[in-house]
Amino acid sequence: MWQAIEKNKIKSAILIIVMGILLLVLGAVIGGAVTGVQDGILGGLFIAGILWFFLTVIAVSQGKNILLSLSGAREVSHDDAPQLYNIVEEMRIAAALPATPKVFIVESRAPNAFAVGTPANAAVAVTTGLLSILSRDELQGVVAHEIGHIKNQDSRFMTIAGIMLGVIVIGADLYTRSMFLGGVGQRRSSSSDRDGGGNQLQMILFVVAIVLAILAPILANLLYLACSRSREYLADASSAVFTRYPEGLASALEKISRSTIPLESATRVTAPMYIINPLNKACGNEAFSLFSTHPPAEERIKILRGMASGAGFNDYNNAYGKVKGGTIIGGSDLRSAEELELRGIKKSEPVDRVAQTRDANDILLRANKFNFIGCPCGLRIKVPPMFTAKSVKCPRCGAMHQL
Repeated sequence: MWQAIEKNKIKSAILIIVMGILLLVLGAVIGGAVTGVQDGILGGLFIAGILWFFLTVIAVSQGKNILLSLSGAREVSHDDAPQLYNIVEEMRIAAALPATPKVFIVESRAPNAFAVGTPANAAVAVTTGLLSILSRDELQGVVAHEIGHIKNQDSRFMTIAGIMLGVIVIGADLYTRSMFLGGVGQRRSSSSDRDGGGNQLQMILFVVAIVLAILAPILANLLYLACSRSREYLADASSAVFTRYPEGLASALEKISRSTIPLESATRVTAPMYIINPLNKACGNEAFSLFSTHPPAEERIKILRGMASGAGFNDYNNAYGKVKGGTIIGGSDLRSAEELELRGIKKSEPVDRVAQTRDANDILLRANKFNFIGCPCGLRIKVPPMFTAKSVKCPRCGAMHQL
């Protein structure tokens, strides 16, 4: 995968630079339209440049925490979610990451997952809805996909690009709103008032600023989305290699794509990070378009289920060629790829949705410091952290339990 990873690094650097240039142009044009031609352009360019620099520093140092916070994710420990934590550790070992990613839970009935960070400092987040509908093998496939993004260093790019996209969108939105509400952009500098040519040029910049403020978020979004599609295929291939069981991820994608439950915390900035875009109404079955953040789930499932001969990158590449045509993994990567046997195909066991939903909700309660007490009658009593009494009575059998 090294060739594919290096290509993605180059592509990532180019896209980040292009998004930065777009931010500089937007700042210069808005500055020229608002405060005057020469001083405004230089001022806007300077402010946008400073903003770009600080954004990059913030994205590298705190981008992971910002995106986790925007998604409403809460960190959980091994004791809170032992099965999930064990799966993350297993896949970390399979991927040879230098450190185990932190584990986060998003409280939502919508099934989904995402990863952020670098191989040495990463986080994997899953929703309670995902935990309630997937078997262990399916959950392992999803976690392996997200570990694949970390291993392939996709998460770092998506973090930087996502924050930069957010600033471009916010900056353009603030300008258009202030223009229509407060008349910003209609002011003229004293030098422009004395110079008719400068005044006309400022009017041209004013029109250009309006057009750019409308188009810049769209262009930035297209740049952001363009880099995420091929990465999904590579993360799927990585999942098959790490688990030796591509059917696990295929079955998980099938279940996730069928869900139409909205993920309330998802935004235009965070949506491309998820394993399936949560903002699409028909998740996974939507027609592929220029604005698609992910390949259609149906294609991804067909490729994974087409890996009949093995679980290696060669097998994924062959299955990809049959479904899509062409290749997704470079020739040198394929020549050095290890031949891997598939794990035995298991008959999928029925999932106890009620029990798994309860267990997923209990993870959040443990994270919120609830005290769990097992009563001999079989009832599990959940005591909130603000409960101050020294004992609690079982509502089923009446037994008293000391706290």
